[in-house]
Amino acid sequence: MTTQSITAPTPTHQSPLATAHAQLAGAVEHLGYDDGMHAMLATPRREIHVAVPLRRDDGSTVLFHGFRVQHNVSRGPGKGGLRFHPSVDIDEVRALAMWMTWKCAIVDLPYGGAKGGVAVDPSQHSAAELERVTRRYTSEIMPMIGPDTDIMAPDMGTDERTMAWVMDTYSVNRGYTIPAVVTGKPIAVGGSLGRGTATSAGIVHVTEAALREAGEQLEGTTVAVQGFGKVGGHAAQIFARRGARVVAVSDQYGGVRADDGLDVARLLEHVAATGSVVGFDGGDPVSNAELLASDVDVLVPAAIQGVLDAETAPTVRARLVVEGANGPTTTEGDAILAKNGITVVPDVLANAGGVVVSYFEWVQANQAYWWTAEEIAQKLEHRMVAAYDDVAGQARREGLSLRDAALTIGVKRVAEAHQIRGLYP
Repeated sequence: MTTQSITAPTPTHQSPLATAHAQLAGAVEHLGYDDGMHAMLATPRREIHVAVPLRRDDGSTVLFHGFRVQHNVSRGPGKGGLRFHPSVDIDEVRALAMWMTWKCAIVDLPYGGAKGGVAVDPSQHSAAELERVTRRYTSEIMPMIGPDTDIMAPDMGTDERTMAWVMDTYSVNRGYTIPAVVTGKPIAVGGSLGRGTATSAGIVHVTEAALREAGEQLEGTTVAVQGFGKVGGHAAQIFARRGARVVAVSDQYGGVRADDGLDVARLLEHVAATGSVVGFDGGDPVSNAELLASDVDVLVPAAIQGVLDAETAPTVRARLVVEGANGPTTTEGDAILAKNGITVVPDVLANAGGVVVSYFEWVQANQAYWWTAEEIAQKLEHRMVAAYDDVAGQARREGLSLRDAALTIGVKRVAEAHQIRGLYP
């Protein structure tokens, strides 16, 4: 299939926000929207920057900066994760919120896009300190969030325990329990079955759909996964269970490779015991750069943004790149992969499984009725495959890459919501 790029060229080492804006500009140009619509789609509806003081366990006080951005709420309440990472800043949160807007629209959820973050390194703090950070941050942004306005979920550096703290803080201040204010929380307080592995399962579903479209099957396919955390680790496990051969994985410390396939179950035990894939005796050491250049059928970048750029994209030999992380490919890296004939299943589609099951959790919490694990799995697969088919069909009809097709679908759905609702006053 011949494809054309609709994203504008941008400099190397661009920021996530520059990437997000370049992607939007290309979609707007392709769809023929005017400058006014472009400005509305590019500009966050609301954002807040808050101080988050922490009283440490030793009695000293430190100050962190927190952010929450609601990029767009025309299709429904804001939806997006809460990230704890020392590099978090407002521009990164703006980019992630924008991507959430398109992601929710692409998989046709009644949500807008939002995102939050605190510039804190969770590895340097006790559980008690992280709880105090979470509760103070929640209290500071409370006017912006709620089950009908903005629903949080876990992201990098946060987990289901964090979401329980957010829910409790919000509920105590409102005077009654409100499970639907967050998703990705523990089952015991209204979480959904299947939420913990939803993003990973969604990655596998769209990989299988892409292979099926090419006349291939997942069984026997070789896979490399960069990033072995909540998303990458579960994805590798599901790939292995479905018959794929996971030959290389890596994390921030290093990687491991075995051409005949890694024993993923045993590797997960090793990571649980040591905190890293490094030192696993079932394969040979490999660097992150070497992993990205692996001669495999499928490459899954599932760590952080910007890893496939002008320097690393030319080394990629996989035929299919499935983006498990948010923004792992820069615009320039994207152009290089396209030039080399490598198909990219974009993040706004590939990793949408998490927000899909978050939506299921929100629906269940609102009606106080919970579905079985089998029902969740079936609904997730149906939603992901249907979204992939929509995107692939758009790509074929208009000669676009999957990323550009996905973005045009997402942007068009949001723009239509703007147009139908009208402009007040």
